[in-house]
Amino acid sequence: MLDTSARLLRLLSLLQTPRDWTGAELAERLGVSGRTVRADVERLRSLGYPVLATRGSAGGYRLGAGAQLPPLLLDDEEAVAVTVGLRAATGGTVAGIEEASLRALAKLERVLPSRLRRRVATLQTYMVPVPRDDPGPVVDPSVLTTLTAVCRDRERLRFDYHDHTGAATLRIVEPYRLVVWGRRWYLLAWDVEREDWRTFRVDRLRPRIPTGPRFPPRDLPDDDVAGYVSHRVSAAAWRHRARVTVHAPAEVVAGRISPAAGTLEHLDERTCVLHTGADTIEALAVHLGLLDADFDVTGPPELIAHLRRLAVRYTRATAQEPAEGHPE
Repeated sequence: MLDTSARLLRLLSLLQTPRDWTGAELAERLGVSGRTVRADVERLRSLGYPVLATRGSAGGYRLGAGAQLPPLLLDDEEAVAVTVGLRAATGGTVAGIEEASLRALAKLERVLPSRLRRRVATLQTYMVPVPRDDPGPVVDPSVLTTLTAVCRDRERLRFDYHDHTGAATLRIVEPYRLVVWGRRWYLLAWDVEREDWRTFRVDRLRPRIPTGPRFPPRDLPDDDVAGYVSHRVSAAAWRHRARVTVHAPAEVVAGRISPAAGTLEHLDERTCVLHTGADTIEALAVHLGLLDADFDVTGPPELIAHLRRLAVRYTRATAQEPAEGHPE
């Protein structure tokens, strides 16, 4: 049987899981009587842990939120996950959390058992992130807090917004979701004045406080919010657009492109239309080549001209007879 101190730590660990525990369940896990469980619960309360209890057949114990953050007990996998996550956060896109992440990381690594410290060190040694060409903008954590709160409480929000040209406008929206895509944060909201769904870069908006009245919820524009936002963001950034007839079934083409690459229009069992685009003509041509299917392009003229140059280049590259002894 566990001694009192070890039993209290084990009880605290169980209560920190997101569920209610009956007294009988806790007694079985700890190998003690129900009376001992009740006494241990009172000991935790005397130490400042807010252990909540509900009566009835569906009642039980759980750890509530207190005035101060109590010590957390993590199992091995949780400790490794939190450590790796904190290290990643030190180079993140949320302004001001790097120092706090480093402080928390130092505290956690100081108390990690040697076996876990070795696992974390191994992960850091053999996981090499590729440096990003675009580090991305940083956002104020207080802005993220405000946005998540109004999404949760369904309160209208006014904010000053600067678009990609730098033009400033005052927007009034009904906020629904925060989406992080790559290294950027976006707010998906219903624009009250434009009466349509809009996606806003969080680093370009400044909320006006206090927030507005509550609003009744609307159906989201798509069940796949992440896919919807990524497509809208990509399409808004395209400098060149194309309507391409692809000689392959729509479901086959859908499996070869990402949601951000464009939208598909079904024509028949063997043909579909891809509405796509890219920031450069060269990138657009590469994307079409990756379809691994025949396609017809009617524009824009710059894309047609570039594809013709590629056709000549590839034809010339393969015109030479293969060297003897090499497969054709």
